[in-house]
Amino acid sequence: MIEIRSFRDLLRLFFIYRREFLWALGLTAVLAVAGAFLLPTRYASEAKLLVKPGRENLAVPIEAGDRPTVVPQTTQRDPIVDEEKMLTGRPVVQKVVQRYLAEVGEQGPPQGFFARIKHELKRGMAAAIDGLRTGLAAIGLTELRSPEDRLAEKLAERFQVTHASGSAVMEMRFSWDDPVVAQKVMAAWVQAYQEERARVLGRDSLVAFYTAKSDQAQQEIDAYKAAIREQLLAINGISAQERLEAVSTRMNELRSRQAEIGAERAALERGVAVGTSRAASLPKEIEMEREVGFGPTWTALNAQLSDLRRQRAELLRIYKETAPPVVALDETIRRTEAQLQAEERDVQRSRRFAPNELTTTLQRGALEKSVRLEELKRFAASYAAELDQLEAERRRILGVEPELARLQQALAVAEKNRGLYLDSLEKARIDQALDASRISNVAVVEAATFNPARVSPPSLALLLAALPAGFFVGLLTVYLCSLLDQRVHDGGGMQARFGVPLWSTVRDVRSAADEDNAFQASVLHIVGMLPMARLEQGLTVGLTAARRGEGAGFLIDRLQALLQEQGVPVQVNPDSGRAAPGHVALLNASGLLDDRQALMRLTRADVVLLVVQARSNTVPMVENALAILRNAVGKVDGVIVNRRHFEVPAGLLRLGRPAQA
Repeated sequence: MIEIRSFRDLLRLFFIYRREFLWALGLTAVLAVAGAFLLPTRYASEAKLLVKPGRENLAVPIEAGDRPTVVPQTTQRDPIVDEEKMLTGRPVVQKVVQRYLAEVGEQGPPQGFFARIKHELKRGMAAAIDGLRTGLAAIGLTELRSPEDRLAEKLAERFQVTHASGSAVMEMRFSWDDPVVAQKVMAAWVQAYQEERARVLGRDSLVAFYTAKSDQAQQEIDAYKAAIREQLLAINGISAQERLEAVSTRMNELRSRQAEIGAERAALERGVAVGTSRAASLPKEIEMEREVGFGPTWTALNAQLSDLRRQRAELLRIYKETAPPVVALDETIRRTEAQLQAEERDVQRSRRFAPNELTTTLQRGALEKSVRLEELKRFAASYAAELDQLEAERRRILGVEPELARLQQALAVAEKNRGLYLDSLEKARIDQALDASRISNVAVVEAATFNPARVSPPSLALLLAALPAGFFVGLLTVYLCSLLDQRVHDGGGMQARFGVPLWSTVRDVRSAADEDNAFQASVLHIVGMLPMARLEQGLTVGLTAARRGEGAGFLIDRLQALLQEQGVPVQVNPDSGRAAPGHVALLNASGLLDDRQALMRLTRADVVLLVVQARSNTVPMVENALAILRNAVGKVDGVIVNRRHFEVPAGLLRLGRPAQA
C-alpha cells in the first residue's frame, strides 16, 4: 500500500521494485536480440488477380438480358469472396502441394552460420514435434496425418488473399524461408487456381442437359395445346372467357328485356282496367247541339224594372229620396227585382244527340292494349326459355373453365420454361466454346514476384527497439507489482483504508547514530498524541504488533526516554498492569496473533496503539489484527508505522537543490 502524491513517490515506487524492473528490462532485451538473430527468416512473394464482371460472379435474374454488354453487380453480396474461397479451397491447396513436392522437394542445409543454426534448430524441433505427435496418436488423443496433409496446412497458413472494399483485384501473398521457393509456390498457386476454376465452371454437361429439357418442354406444350383444343371445341368458343362474356352479355340483355316487358305488361293491364271502368261510367250518347233564349216573363219583368229605375231617376230631379213618391217607387223596384230573380232567365228551345266519342276511344284503346298484352306474354315466355338455355350453357362453361385455365397456365409456364431453356442452351454453348479456348474473366494483373528482401523478422528494428521495449516492459512490471503488492510501505491512506488514525510514521534506523531530527520528531509526535490530561489518575499505553520483533519494544524504549526527559515518570510492563497515579505505564503486547497474554494486558490499557512494520505487514494482516483488537479490547486508538524505508538514494534527492551556505 503506497500513496502516490508527487513525482518523488513515483521515483520511490521505481526504487522499491528496482530488481523486478531490471529483470524485466534484461529479459526483454535478451529476447529481442535472440529473436533478431534466431527467428526464422521469411520472404514473401506477391501476385494480383483481376476478377472482371461475368456471370460466374453475378447474381441477376436470367431474364436480365441475353449476354448484355454491362450487367450491374448485386449489392447484397461481394462476388470476390467466392473467388477467395475457391482460391484457398482444399483442391487448389492439394495441387500446390503436389507441385511443391515435385519441383522443390527436400532442400539441403542453407549457407551461413546463423542460417545453419536455425536450420538445425528447426530440424530438431520438427523431430521432437513428430515424436510427440506419434506418442499422442499412440494413446488415442490425436490422429496421425500424412506429411502431405501437414504440408498443405502449413502452406495454407503462409498464404494470404485479400481485396479492398469495392475492388475487383485479389491481392495474394505467400511467405517462405526462401524467396525462390516462395515465388515458385505463388506461381503454382495461381496456375492451380485457374485450372481448378476452369474445371469447376466447365459447361460440358450443360448443353446436353438444356437440350433434353427444351425437348421435354416442347412435348409438354404440344400435349397442353391438344387438351385446350378439345376443351374449346366442347364450349364452341375461342376461349372460356370470351364465351362466358358472350353468354353473360346475352343473359343481361334478356333480363333487361324481361324487366321492360314486365313493366310494360303491368302498365297495359292497369290501362285496360282503368279504360274499361271509365268507359262503363261514361254515357253512351252525348248532346251535340241545343238552342237557348230569354224567357218572355223574365224579359217583361226586366223591361218593367228598367222603366221603374228611369222613373226614379226623373223623380229624384224633383223630390228627395225620402219623399213618399220616391220611397213608394223604391219599394216597387225591390219587389220587381225579387220577382225577376225568382223567374228563370234561360229557356231551351231545341237540342240534338250523337254517340259519345270518348267512350268509343276508351273501348278501342282497351282492345289494342289487350292485344299488345298477349304479345308481351308470348315474348316473356320466349325470353324465359332462352334464359334457361343460356344458364345451362354458362354452368357448362364454368365447369370447363377451371380445367381450361389450368391448361392455359401450364401452357404459358411450359412456353416460358422452354424459352429459358433455349436461352440457357445458347449461353452454355458459348461458355463451352470459351472454356475450350481457355478464355476466363480472371486476369493476372501481377505475376508471382521475387522479393529477396526479408519480411520477417525485422532484425534491425528488434535490435533498435530492444532497450525501449525493455524499459517499457520494466515500467509495466513496476506498475503490475505495485497493484499486486499488499504490503504496507507508508502511512498514506491508513485512516481511509482501515478507519484508524495514523499517529506517526517512524523511519528505520540501524543504530543510535542514525537517529536524526526527523526520527526524533516522529517519536515526539507519538508523545504529543498521548492524552496527558489523564496523567493524574495514571495513563496506561499499550503497544501491540501482529508478530514479535516488529518494533513495539524499540518504540517503548524511545518513548520511555523522551517521557523521562520531559519529567514524566514512566513504568514499563508493571506487574499490576495499570499505571500508578501520576505515572505513564507502557505495556508491550507484541505477538498479537499467537500470544494470548498480549490481549489480556491490552484490556487494562487506556490507549491501544497498533505497530505496523513497513514492508513486512500486509493489508490483510493489518485488517486481521484490527479486527482482533476491536473484538477483544473494543477500540484501537491509533496506528504507528515503524521501520519506514525511503528507497530513493539521498544523493539523488539532493540533485537540483541549491547548495547550503
